Amino acid sequence: MQVGIATYEGPDDLPDLIPVFPLPEALLLPRGQMPLNIFEPRYMAMIDHAMAGDRVIGMVQPLTMSETEDGDEAGELFAVGCAGRITSYAETGDGRYMICLTGISRFRIIEEVEPESGFRRARVTAADFTADFIEDAGSDTVDRTHLLDTFRLYLDANHLEADWDSIEKASNETLVNALSMMSPYGMAEKQALLEAPDLKTRSETLIALTEVSLARRSGGAPSQLQ
Repeated sequence: MQVGIATYEGPDDLPDLIPVFPLPEALLLPRGQMPLNIFEPRYMAMIDHAMAGDRVIGMVQPLTMSETEDGDEAGELFAVGCAGRITSYAETGDGRYMICLTGISRFRIIEEVEPESGFRRARVTAADFTADFIEDAGSDTVDRTHLLDTFRLYLDANHLEADWDSIEKASNETLVNALSMMSPYGMAEKQALLEAPDLKTRSETLIALTEVSLARRSGGAPSQLQ
């Protein structure tokens, strides 16, 4: 099922109280697409709650994970996450939800509030991320050639192929954010990509991470790949 269209033009359009989904190594970025397979009862309750309201969920990585005596999730979260809106939703025959989140904007957690039906909620602000609401902001500063050259090296090293026709047609923002979201790095690296202050810095961070990974694989130095 496709759900209705909403527009977000600035930080004030993002709800200030949202459910948050702690998921390690999951990176959502503005206008990116994240499919999710939901089966845990607490997260199904979260989807029900979101679908009954503004359909917004905050994706955030956990610093630590634990549970309370009541079985609710606890543990510290990273301060910065990314809000997404449920833009497609389907129920499966075996009791799961299949959804897709479309990224809206990054946010900073102000405080957590009392959980609801087992899922966590937080007061958030997007005031530090006004550029996230502007499509293609900073795209002209991205070194697309360097990014694609590094991506080719990564594909070759891992014996992978890509749809180069689609890649060539993609905007710099779409390209940088999609490659960042699908990158195979850990929580610290994903958080660095998320918190990059602008698209140029995110692209440079992704290139650096990939070059270091390739250099380690080949036993060389990262400078050999530049």
